[in-house]
Amino acid sequence: MRSLTLVALAISTLLGACGTMAPAYQQPAAPVPATWPSGAAYAPADAKAGTNASTTPATDLAWRDFVHDERLRKVIAQALADSRDLRKTLADIESARAQYRVQRAAELPTVDAGASGSRARSLSSTSGSSNTTVQTQSYTANLGVSSYEVDLFGRVRSLTGAALETYLATEEAARTTRISLIAETATAWIAYAADGSQRTIAQRTMESAARSMTLTRKRLEAGVASRVDVRQAETVYQQARADVASYTTAVAQDRNALELLVGSRVDDALLPDALPAGGADWVADVPAGLSSSVLLQRPDVLQAEHQLKSANANIGAARAALFPSLTLTATGGVASAALSTLLSGGATVWSLAPALSLPIFDGGAGRANVAYAEAQQKGYLASYELAIQTAFKEVADALARRGTMQEQLAAQTELVNAAQDSYDLSNARYTKGVDTFLNALDSQRTLYSAQQTLVTARQTALANQVLVYRVLGGGAAPGESAPWTSSTP
Repeated sequence: MRSLTLVALAISTLLGACGTMAPAYQQPAAPVPATWPSGAAYAPADAKAGTNASTTPATDLAWRDFVHDERLRKVIAQALADSRDLRKTLADIESARAQYRVQRAAELPTVDAGASGSRARSLSSTSGSSNTTVQTQSYTANLGVSSYEVDLFGRVRSLTGAALETYLATEEAARTTRISLIAETATAWIAYAADGSQRTIAQRTMESAARSMTLTRKRLEAGVASRVDVRQAETVYQQARADVASYTTAVAQDRNALELLVGSRVDDALLPDALPAGGADWVADVPAGLSSSVLLQRPDVLQAEHQLKSANANIGAARAALFPSLTLTATGGVASAALSTLLSGGATVWSLAPALSLPIFDGGAGRANVAYAEAQQKGYLASYELAIQTAFKEVADALARRGTMQEQLAAQTELVNAAQDSYDLSNARYTKGVDTFLNALDSQRTLYSAQQTLVTARQTALANQVLVYRVLGGGAAPGESAPWTSSTP
């Protein structure tokens, strides 16, 4: 019985040893330039060597090394542990892994064991004699292979390959989600700090405007100012007052958005009060390098390539379905009329029943399935190329922003300094009665606007550092532990 099973397995293995009918896969050429764009916007990129500059490429830089602020590290670690989005992608991976295992099992015969016994009593009669009672009994035990498809043309192996690539695509999708979660959490944390800075500026401006209103009212009472001056002073005060309320709301909403990303409550001690005035070493500057080939290592691009490979394997399965299929049913065991002699010599029974099926007429369904699989493959090829082009555009945009960001920050900082001096001088001249209140009011408005714009520029600079890291494929560096890498399919 054991020998029969081994022979059946050997025959099925030899008959199914041929390759698949899937087209030979070749990685498509990247439909983007080999190097990053150049020009005025890109000239300073990667030329700056600051204290937070990194020499490690983004794809090899672990997120804990990219993030320098310990509070932000803790918030991101909390997000990676509690985020529901990430948990959903991990469940998708488990599902894809299980589906792959189910399909892979179809490559091997399913061996079943069975045992049965029967006992019957019947009447029999012969001509001219009375009825007699006949008792019959039988016992069997067997092992069998039932309807195993011998993979002559690689249909089953092609389906297994497609399932494997689908599983690998879900792993890359999880890496993409992980990178996005890291970047979005850092960006939301920075936005919280920026709105806190804006609220502080609005509060200071409101307090300054309140002092100006008090001074102007006193000058009105003394007869050296008009009601127009008082009302003009109130405009700045009321604008700043409205902004304080608006930014107080924004800070609360920023926290809500951050905690939705994290998936749980964020401790107050881990939240920043404001953006630092002199710039922050919160995250590292990562180099983009010269070659755009780094895009091929982005998880979303790898995901698209695995989907393309899966579609390529499905073509092989569709082609193989046009050819004959061979199924094998075999059993081997023992049988006896008495249980005591079931395992005695001469009780061995066996059967071998191969079946060959050849499609003759199906109304064109088989060839239509091949055409469908080929069309799907073309669609996934276009998606793969689009993923590379989109990645190139994202990196180019981020580098263009980084290339001019320092110049913008320097200019905006000088504008704030100049506006502050102008306001101090204009306010002093008005206080001494040398100048009109309108000049002091204009200077205060200019200063307020310049301070707000500087905060926005600092927020943009920090968010762009996070964006550069993200679009270059950072956040899933080799060697970093991830929940889905603990087991193999």
